[in-house]
Amino acid sequence: MSRNLSEMMCLDIYLSSLSNKEYDNIKRHIKPNKNVIMPLLSWDVYSDYNYMVLERIKINRDIETVKAFAKKSCWKNEIDLLFKNQDFEALIITDSDQKILWVNDGFTEMTGYTKAFARNKKPNFLQGTNTLPDTRNQIRNQLKELKPFTAIITNYRKDKSSYECEVRIIPMYNESVTHFLAIEKLVG
Repeated sequence: MSRNLSEMMCLDIYLSSLSNKEYDNIKRHIKPNKNVIMPLLSWDVYSDYNYMVLERIKINRDIETVKAFAKKSCWKNEIDLLFKNQDFEALIITDSDQKILWVNDGFTEMTGYTKAFARNKKPNFLQGTNTLPDTRNQIRNQLKELKPFTAIITNYRKDKSSYECEVRIIPMYNESVTHFLAIEKLVG
């Protein structure tokens, strides 16, 4: 038996003896051996690690897209600061009239609507019968103030199912507000 295979078997035996809490505490420290093409015996560790890497790549790609908009529009907002310690699933960039210019893949995953469908619509197309009128008014009024704010809203997916969403809306500006950035994540 090769040394790598022996080591992987030992790792599997060790990992299988841990409680879920113990495993969660150490799994981020376990990295796959790059010399092993397919570590089948430690597939769960390999899979978890790859998932984390791919998610980080998607997040970085989304942030780079926002930075490209910032550069093109000469925004003075500090983009890195906006995303520091900020979890998100969906990102939406609208113009100053709130028409959608861009959404990330997370928006499609969250709502079921394609990027092409969302483009040139206002985000209120996601609202429905359980979206509280007070929440709608609060968002409308906050947008007029041109200051960052956070709200929790009930929106609707393409399949008509509802979901609660925390939305952080940030006015993006150069000499004046030119766009809005919405950073969204599911609640609950």
